[in-house]
Amino acid sequence: MDTEPGTYTGTYTDTDTAPLALTVVIGSNRHGRFGPVVADWLLTHVADRADLTLQVVDVADTGPLPTTFAPTPEATAALAGVTPKLASADAFVVLTPEYNHSYPAGLKNLIDWHRAEWRAKPVALVSYGGLAGGLRAVEHLRQVFAELHAVTVRDTVSFHNAGAGFDDRGLLRDPTAPDAAAKLMLDQLVWWGRALKEARAARPLVALGGG
Repeated sequence: MDTEPGTYTGTYTDTDTAPLALTVVIGSNRHGRFGPVVADWLLTHVADRADLTLQVVDVADTGPLPTTFAPTPEATAALAGVTPKLASADAFVVLTPEYNHSYPAGLKNLIDWHRAEWRAKPVALVSYGGLAGGLRAVEHLRQVFAELHAVTVRDTVSFHNAGAGFDDRGLLRDPTAPDAAAKLMLDQLVWWGRALKEARAARPLVALGGG
């Protein structure tokens, strides 16, 4: 969990009470993946919030998206179930493991098939892995989303040695720190989500050369 002395630990407040549309992206399609365990924990936290409505994009459930970006019938069909969930989102949480010091190829391909859908929206990052907890994947994703004119929120949730942190039922053995980190991250995401939604309505980023 990414906290340190001086980190804001209060509650982000705003006057707009309409819920934001949140899309959670589950970024692994690897055989035997651990992602669904972490995703179930994350989705429970999102479901408990009145300020967010939820959609899920799971890379493992997405049809074949060629890395050539050829608009094949298969790619068009796959995008039909994915692109609307990204385009309609006010904010994102991206859940990623760490493979070979970075994030999965399937996640990168999904990101690269889209551009305007990410623009001027906030992205929170949740990671899992071994000793590093997926944080190297997170830092790489921050660079990618910056190029897409998205804003990554500062605080993350990371699970180090993730397999040992959950029991056989998929429940955290000690949820205290992860639950607190998730609340802080989602509070920040809502603040940025509202601020950027208002900014997009007032002046689209394309007007500033962000196309």
